[in-house]
Amino acid sequence: MMKLALLAGTHSGCGKTTVMLALLQYLKSRGLKPRAFKVGPDFLDPLWHAAVSGRPSYNLDTQMVGITESRRLLNSLAEEEDCCLIEGVMGMFDGRAGVGQAGSSVDLAAQLQVPVILVVDARGMSGSIVPLVSGFCDLARQQGVSIAGIIANRLGSEHHAQLVREALAEYRLPPLIAWLSKQACVLEERHLGLKMPDMEQLPDFAAALQVDDALLSAVFSQWRGTETVRADTSALLQGKTVAIAKDQACCFIYPANVDWLMAQGAGVEYFSPLAGEAVPEADALWLPGGYPELHVKQLARSATWASLKAFVESGKPVLAECGGAMLLGEALLAIDGRSWPMADILPFVSRMQNKLAALGYREEASGMRGHEFHFSIRESKTSLAPAFVCNGDQGIRYKNLRASYNHWYFASAPRAASEWFS
Repeated sequence: MMKLALLAGTHSGCGKTTVMLALLQYLKSRGLKPRAFKVGPDFLDPLWHAAVSGRPSYNLDTQMVGITESRRLLNSLAEEEDCCLIEGVMGMFDGRAGVGQAGSSVDLAAQLQVPVILVVDARGMSGSIVPLVSGFCDLARQQGVSIAGIIANRLGSEHHAQLVREALAEYRLPPLIAWLSKQACVLEERHLGLKMPDMEQLPDFAAALQVDDALLSAVFSQWRGTETVRADTSALLQGKTVAIAKDQACCFIYPANVDWLMAQGAGVEYFSPLAGEAVPEADALWLPGGYPELHVKQLARSATWASLKAFVESGKPVLAECGGAMLLGEALLAIDGRSWPMADILPFVSRMQNKLAALGYREEASGMRGHEFHFSIRESKTSLAPAFVCNGDQGIRYKNLRASYNHWYFASAPRAASEWFS
């Protein structure tokens, strides 16, 4: 029996990522090896999970990944784990649209039949936690989901925790299984979400966490798993090598996408544009997204550009996503207005701005699903051929290169993905 629970929040900003990291550290301190997962298309939270747990964190959801692939990932990755914890997305009932619909944490919990731990920002409340939790429990129950326990965040003291504990017990609501002090470490943010984790100086999140071991253990013991789902083993890229840009500028990589490439028979070779490394000998190239805007000075003098241009001009397949696509332009215009030269392969400039440019799930005509989230905009005086037929950025097609702001999930449309790399 898998020991699994889903950590959901009342709303974005309630502190569920901090609680998630504190729980992972706490479980490790108890001699366990926890495996982390993340609901939705997020890149940064899984990087923090991996920094704490020491193992990659995979994305699950009912919108981009899909329930079949989510089940397969859980069965293949979690079966022999001590315990597994899935961090939710936004508030528990927030998804693509509506209340508790596709992409939401509660929809995934319902389809997996996994118990939920609800994180509540209880700063400034005691008895008021009752109607809040009661409402969440009632609506969750209507969707066939059990909220098995509560973690209160930003509490002021043990006395505060006792008030919350007693209020929940009086109204026969899920118990307080843990609480986090308002003195806990705070995760810093930037325009795309949390800052990248510092592997050398990870904060001690668990130092401010108080846990009832028996109650926490009871929550984790409730999930029995689902049917085994086999992965696609058609080996659509047998014998091919895919070069992948990977560094602090190109770091938004779903681990499942790399797994998918390898499962299709492809070899992978990594290189770093930040380090000025040449594109390796390969049959195809993938430029993932990341934070090129934070490394413009180093990228502006990168020695990678000559080999990158030669690869594109050779007609070999190239897939460029978001920040990876920004590398291909003439320049990147920073917030301060300064222009930094990029690879100068495609006739556009990327302009950073302080407001969000686009956000949402995307689906291509082939059935490929993904997500778009960026603050920069692409400016060009030239009419450019679209790379995709989708409900978001249709991107640029040049020779055998496809570039856009979209991040794609390869397993959602294996045939299309294999064509993009062939």
